[in-house]
Amino acid sequence: MQSKKHWENVYSTKATDEVSWFQEHATLSLKLIRDAGIPLMASIIDVGGGASTLVDDLLLNGYENITVLDLSGTALTKAKARLGSRASTVQWLEASVIETELPTLAYDVWHDRALFHFLTAAEERHAYVQTVLRAVKPGGLVIVATFAEDGPTKCSGLPVMRYGANELHAEFGDAFLLLGHKKESHYTPGGNEQRFIYCICRKLA
Repeated sequence: MQSKKHWENVYSTKATDEVSWFQEHATLSLKLIRDAGIPLMASIIDVGGGASTLVDDLLLNGYENITVLDLSGTALTKAKARLGSRASTVQWLEASVIETELPTLAYDVWHDRALFHFLTAAEERHAYVQTVLRAVKPGGLVIVATFAEDGPTKCSGLPVMRYGANELHAEFGDAFLLLGHKKESHYTPGGNEQRFIYCICRKLA
């Protein structure tokens, strides 16, 4: 897991719309959640959410029980400032997902766009999956997006993993039913194309 210092530096030296992963709207993530028929009162956690605008879109669509987790307090502070008074309706967790103790069987939806591919060590990925198993309710929806097989080999100066849908699902194992996958071409603020793969799973028990 990369250091907290690295991510604090990234968010301290760049505006949120200057980082390569910036999306004005998290359109695909929101669509996957809505298309799954997730109730507005469902408990949703955005892991590695940082200053992502997904929380804005979820609130605008009426979702009421949202948690955003990120290693960078600076990123979370920027997201809170953007939301203004609406920030008080969100739970904010400044923590490492593989080190923190999340509540047991607490979440109906686990969403991660672009954190998992930074876990380059097998033991980190194992710890991540164990956290998902503990924290997500039986039958819960798990959406994880990473760089695709033809995506970048580095991000923010750090090495990353790349996946196909089957390889990404294999990291999670038989406790998760693969419902489907989606590909996305993301264009960075600098105009570069980055290809992502989204896996949509159901936690079986």
